[in-house]
Amino acid sequence: MSTRTSTSTRTSTSTAVYWAVADCWNVVRRGLTHYQRQPVNIGDYRDFLMPGMFAMTMAFGFINTATLVVHDATKGVIDRFRSMPMAPSAVVSGRGVTDLLVACVELAIGWRPDGGVLGGLAAFALLLWLRFALIWLGVWLGLIVPNPEAAGSLFAVAFPLTMISSIFVAPQLMPDWLGVVAAWNPISSTVAAARELFGTPVGAGGSWVEQHAVLMAVVWPVILTLAFLPLAVRRFQRLSR
Repeated sequence: MSTRTSTSTRTSTSTAVYWAVADCWNVVRRGLTHYQRQPVNIGDYRDFLMPGMFAMTMAFGFINTATLVVHDATKGVIDRFRSMPMAPSAVVSGRGVTDLLVACVELAIGWRPDGGVLGGLAAFALLLWLRFALIWLGVWLGLIVPNPEAAGSLFAVAFPLTMISSIFVAPQLMPDWLGVVAAWNPISSTVAAARELFGTPVGAGGSWVEQHAVLMAVVWPVILTLAFLPLAVRRFQRLSR
């Protein structure tokens, strides 16, 4: 009896893993199709700005998430997803893998990090970690805005979030108060950490948060997830009543 139960448990686990991977791949193919049909989403990257541009791509990604969520909500797609035997992790993991594959396109066209393989992998991991955290912001906003057209106005939220950061200008070159805001921007921590890990020769500022960029690039997404994941779940529960 115990052998039969153990075999059944392994079979069930293997089946769950298989479908989680299969569902993830389906979401990846969907995301890559969007990038193929809308190539402007990939962007035109420069060597010096590459870490910042990657972070900006991650940051603006929550608008795409919000737009897709509100579109699915208004069209009844969310209800269909809930009725399907689909792995809950597929949407998150699929989007993350899609972003990683888009990053690999930049490697294919000639850009190379100078920080080595491990440093490059760590930088991409931090970028995807930020993207994962911002997914919940996008889901929450997507469940709040009434229609896809209104979701387009979310650029008003993303624009200052990315502009007042270290993507284009180092915080120490900004006016004092603006430099402090930019330095403590979660996106700035990810940008600074990515530059450090990619081996880009950009000097870090003297503030505590800039000197501990890698640490804060891990901590900030945790804070964002703890803040917006419960809000997204609560809003979804209200929506389904």
